[in-house]
Amino acid sequence: MTTTAPAALGHERGSPGYRRLGLAMWCAGMATFVLVYCVQGLLPALATEFGVSSSTSSLALSATTGALALAIIPLSVVAESWGRTRVMTVSLTVSAVLGLAAPFAPTFGALVAIRALQGVAIAALPALAMAHVTREVAPRFLGGALGLLIAGNTVGGLSGRLVAGAVTDLAGWRVALGVIGVLSLAATVAFRLLLPPAVTPAPPRMRLRDLGGSLLLHLGDPGLMCLFAVSFVLMGAFVTIYNYLGFRLLAAPFGLPVTIVGLIFLCYLAGSWSSTVAGRLGDRFGRRKVLWAAVLVLLAGVWTTLPDLLPTVLLGLLLVTIGFFAAHSVASSWVGRRSALLAGGSPALASSLYLFAYYAGSSVIGAVDGVAFDHGGWTGVVIAVSVLGAVALVLALLLRRIPIPR
Repeated sequence: MTTTAPAALGHERGSPGYRRLGLAMWCAGMATFVLVYCVQGLLPALATEFGVSSSTSSLALSATTGALALAIIPLSVVAESWGRTRVMTVSLTVSAVLGLAAPFAPTFGALVAIRALQGVAIAALPALAMAHVTREVAPRFLGGALGLLIAGNTVGGLSGRLVAGAVTDLAGWRVALGVIGVLSLAATVAFRLLLPPAVTPAPPRMRLRDLGGSLLLHLGDPGLMCLFAVSFVLMGAFVTIYNYLGFRLLAAPFGLPVTIVGLIFLCYLAGSWSSTVAGRLGDRFGRRKVLWAAVLVLLAGVWTTLPDLLPTVLLGLLLVTIGFFAAHSVASSWVGRRSALLAGGSPALASSLYLFAYYAGSSVIGAVDGVAFDHGGWTGVVIAVSVLGAVALVLALLLRRIPIPR
């Protein structure tokens, strides 16, 4: 009979602890991302409701990811020594409650402010979840376990977009945001019930004033810096595609209704699959090879969306999603592994830096590329995202010359 591995090794795939941890992390990703990205499909409705441009409406998303990026490093590093389970639970609960408050925002500015507060509340969760999996799972199964966490992120992002779009058509965007808040709260309860007791102790308490040396250690590692940069540009490219594709499909020559446009987020299911598969392939064949292939798939998908033909647009979106989540799964598991092998390295801090780059890319590039859409239409978006993808490919190829563990 399979049993839980000793604390020195972590949970083995197939053990009860591994299964419970994987399901709990899936729920954590669901609770987080159903909130973060639910507004992405609502951007056209918010632009109409409050009389703002497409690029300005994207602030409803960028405020959350930007605040999350700014808060993630100090909060996650200090919070890890407070107890990962406790902090993750509080983070999810507060963000869900703020989600229930969002429908009552009287102005666009108030909505943006609530969304920014959600970003701060959520900030401790993503890096702590990655660090928790890194510490609790046996190293040879780390890629697959982090793939489950990212799969939860994927399904959460998908659910938020689909539910918000469908409910908006029936009852308006305010009711839609209320429903999203309830879903996040339910996923938080499931997370807390499923999460098994930790098999590794909490790390020594770290104070903010002690953070500088550890930051310099991680930022001085060329392999980690390449992975952080890959995270920044790929997330910016991915968010840009999903932010502005809805505006394109609502307008001529497509002229699709809001509910149908919301269904494009079903492509996220492919991301849920590719994140898990890519994590396991990276464990088996090496993360470098899988990362290169993932970026090339994303670039192929971007150009496939260019013609004004719905089948090619959907195929391209599918390829973009597969490529992005495969790359994210590989890079995120690589970061934790690399940091754990550094003398004095902190997987929690490394994960925080990776996610800082990730959400900063979402916030900054996702908003700036709105200018490309406003002035160049979808062709402008394709060119901007292609440049980002090319940069990611160069960074991925540079990892070939950097001594960094598989």
